[in-house]
Amino acid sequence: MESSGELVPFPLLMTPIESNYRACTIPYRFPSDNPKKPTPTEISWIDLFFNSIPSFRKRAESDDTVPDAPLRAEKFAQRYAEILEDLKKDPESHGGPPDCILLCRLREQVLREVGFRDIFKKVKDEENAKAISLFEEVVRLNDAIEDEAKRVKNLVRGIFAGNIFDLGSAKLAELFSEDGMSFLASCQNLVPRPWVIDDMDTFITKWSKKTWKKAVIFVDNSGADIILGILPFARELLRHGAQVVLAANDLPSINDVTYTELVEIISKLKDEHGKLIGVDTSNLLVANSGNDLPVIDLTTVSQELAYLASDADLVILEGMGRGIETNLYAQFKCDSLKIGMVKHPEVAQFLGGRLYDCVFKFNEALS
Repeated sequence: MESSGELVPFPLLMTPIESNYRACTIPYRFPSDNPKKPTPTEISWIDLFFNSIPSFRKRAESDDTVPDAPLRAEKFAQRYAEILEDLKKDPESHGGPPDCILLCRLREQVLREVGFRDIFKKVKDEENAKAISLFEEVVRLNDAIEDEAKRVKNLVRGIFAGNIFDLGSAKLAELFSEDGMSFLASCQNLVPRPWVIDDMDTFITKWSKKTWKKAVIFVDNSGADIILGILPFARELLRHGAQVVLAANDLPSINDVTYTELVEIISKLKDEHGKLIGVDTSNLLVANSGNDLPVIDLTTVSQELAYLASDADLVILEGMGRGIETNLYAQFKCDSLKIGMVKHPEVAQFLGGRLYDCVFKFNEALS
């Protein structure tokens, strides 16, 4: 479904939304803080975005779809750095005070203003091709696990391993450019449980007892994340009898998979009978979330997604941007799962966990 028209609140948020929902998880400031003076938290987050400028500039410089890319990349770096400096002097400038949504939005705006549309396109395509070639092997390894609880745990490990492919994290972008990343090795090398938030056992118990009828999954990165992490998990839900709606971004933002890319990926993975390694996909839907950032404010989603999600009984927000930095404490009218890896030291510190720790937050519907 293409996204069009105005954005609406996600229908499964607890109401009244005004008093129940705040998109950003980490408060950068409190009402008692001086509105004219940046808080220490604001400064540390502005610095985090500032430190990501070189890796974004490097990607932009090598975007061969844009004429004068190096010149425009330099313009982006200067302009975005100026905006961040402005916010340090006056937190109320540029639509502030800043939070993670505003800092992401300003970065995307500057990239688009100087003429870039999708600076991660090349690396996304390469990673998607690599992951597509491994999909069957990963699925068959999972299918070979007869014990259902063990199989679901393995699929969850796969989501965490896939979620490492995140070029929005300066550290990981560096690591990635050095050696690429092996998906199966990442599965083995996750930090040991218990994770910083670990509701896995409750989720597994619920999985064995209850068949969800419809799950909405907000997806994150291209490559291993969507193809080797989320899609095998979604396939297992389909086997379990659920309908699955995958909600992907409308426009490109870092290496997040877009709606059009996801439709293309799934069509490449299906066989001539429209099956995903033997599993019927007539209950697998892809929706355009209406979003254009690596984080998401659920008060503004596409009407199509709102319509498709209205009768879902499980909502999954995957990835650090959508499931931890935003929406970690979001309450829903149905069961919900926030799942992602902690890739910024600031987030680890806030949660009281380790860098590369895992968040698996499962909440049952308040009946």
